[in-house]
Amino acid sequence: MRRLSRLWVVPVVLVVWELLGRLIDDSDFPPPLTIVTSMYQMWFSGPVSHLFLTEDAIGNILPSLGRMFSGWILASLLGVLLGVALGRSKAATDYVDALFEFGRAIPPPLLLPLFVALFARTEYAQLGMQLATIVFGVIWPVLLNTIEGVRAVDRTYTETATVFGLSKAQHLRVVVLPAASPKIFAGLRLSLSLALILMVISELFGSTDGIGYQLLQAQRSFDGPGVWAAIALLGILGYLVNSLFVLAERRLLVWHRQANRNV
Repeated sequence: MRRLSRLWVVPVVLVVWELLGRLIDDSDFPPPLTIVTSMYQMWFSGPVSHLFLTEDAIGNILPSLGRMFSGWILASLLGVLLGVALGRSKAATDYVDALFEFGRAIPPPLLLPLFVALFARTEYAQLGMQLATIVFGVIWPVLLNTIEGVRAVDRTYTETATVFGLSKAQHLRVVVLPAASPKIFAGLRLSLSLALILMVISELFGSTDGIGYQLLQAQRSFDGPGVWAAIALLGILGYLVNSLFVLAERRLLVWHRQANRNV
């Protein structure tokens, strides 16, 4: 209820925006109703194919979401596995620390031409370039948060596991991963937002479908409402994806909050 009570700002902003947009009457600054109309025409006004989705939505929105989640899941798996391994070995982390600092400092969009060249001769050149861009940019928050979470595991837990004679696999599953899970989830949540951004950027570079592709086409045709419609759709998708992730995080980490309350 408290969260809903704060949403009164949203309709106020929309009303003010609508009035200003009508007053200015500029195609580069359309009112919200014009943007919503453009969204409907771009993705939801065509013939319904299946799953209550139109062909335009299936041909552009679903491919974008597929790329985003595929890249995010792959980066998350690699980041967690590598982060756990490095977090448990300070010596190994010291060897690769300089490489990590160098890699995370490179903006992923700058590597798009490199990824295009690397995957140019493969059967799935476009998809490979897009996934590589997303994975490279998304893996760092997951990797670094996992390393930090594993290193921050309380020594008391480790010593207790040793006393009970747990194997390395049991120690990892029962002690390390649960203790590091809040940090890991923080990295996963941040990387999910980055995956959405990099998905759009990768689709602006040589793509033939997707939300980013339609955004580029609207820009090239000087379609101001179309550009704003794509931006608005991305904002809505980002909000929904983040909300679902927070809901899942609260369900999965409910034991962690209860343990902190009992401390």
